[in-house]
Amino acid sequence: MPMLPALTRRHLLKTSAALSSVGSFWSHTVCAQSNMPAKKFSALTTLFQQAVASHKTPGAVAAICHKGQTLWQGVFGQQALIPSPEPMSWNTLFDMASLTKVLITAPAIMQLWERGLFKLDDYVSTYFPQFGTNNKAHVTIRHLLTHYSGLPADLDLSTPWSGKQTAFTLAMNSSLEHKPGEKFVYSDINFLILGFLVEKLSGQPLDVYATQNILQPLGLKRSFFCPDPALKPVIAPTQFNENNTLLRGDVHDPTARRIGGVAGHAGLFSCADDTLTYVKALLARRAGLPSAYPLRPQTVVLMSTPQQPKGRADLRGLGWDIATHYSTPRGDIFPPSSFGHTGFTGTSLWLDPDTQSAVIILTNRVHPYGKGNVIALRHDVATAAALALHTF
Repeated sequence: MPMLPALTRRHLLKTSAALSSVGSFWSHTVCAQSNMPAKKFSALTTLFQQAVASHKTPGAVAAICHKGQTLWQGVFGQQALIPSPEPMSWNTLFDMASLTKVLITAPAIMQLWERGLFKLDDYVSTYFPQFGTNNKAHVTIRHLLTHYSGLPADLDLSTPWSGKQTAFTLAMNSSLEHKPGEKFVYSDINFLILGFLVEKLSGQPLDVYATQNILQPLGLKRSFFCPDPALKPVIAPTQFNENNTLLRGDVHDPTARRIGGVAGHAGLFSCADDTLTYVKALLARRAGLPSAYPLRPQTVVLMSTPQQPKGRADLRGLGWDIATHYSTPRGDIFPPSSFGHTGFTGTSLWLDPDTQSAVIILTNRVHPYGKGNVIALRHDVATAAALALHTF
């Protein structure tokens, strides 16, 4: 993320006042089953309260689900600190950041794979001949999905540019930092290209395809790219952009923002209810149970089991993280078969297919100045959740 410009003294004073008020932050937790002892999940409440009080994040919405049931949900802190404090709500909409990769782009790609429109080990240059330059001729679609392509982390943002076509050209002309299949390097370019591939193979813009083939089949009504400006009051703001304007409803990721808000690696906005619906449907489909999740059970298993090149220690599914240095949201107890993903803004998911359980954490930890950090919170919440779930 590029460094943001210095903020005005007025903004700083308002933020200081807002932060000082967080000691009395609003919080609400619910054990969704009436016979559920609240003390089973009391550790989660404490962890979130401590994270807010220590300014790791202005607020959070979280939930634990198990076998299709929501066992616990919590709302903590503020959704906004400036220009004035606003309490977090269960209905707050979040910039999901890189969760876009696993909630939208990866399943969209795999739907097209199920239709036989490509093979996972096809070269990307088969579909985008211009991509074959700069030694990229042997990069496969599987390499993109597992982040073993050798591409750098992001497009060059050091000079001004804008527009989808420019992003496409930059992605096609990217040079490799490693040989394909040699090393795991998490790269937004991988999923930016996969988003372009969805559009090429489907003949539709990514957001239109996703709405018709993923969001609507799941019945998700508060998940979308480029939110209507009328929704700004219920969207958790993130940071200030390069023009010193607070981002609220405009995607936080600078590459996606330059493109117009719709990209394969970032751009989705969603809420806790929709995320719960999505995760429950995914876990049910993976288990072969009745579900609206729009992929076959064996495809979901394929996506959430190791698909990286043979002999590589960093384990990645097709989109999903399994065991890399990004896997701290697993905590200490969820098994090696579990999987998940994080988003830069402070969102995360971790799913255990063995018990059909999931931990959902939605925050805007980058608000207002990018100094929040929820890495430890994700780890500790997952550990505490797994302990609580052990009795079920």
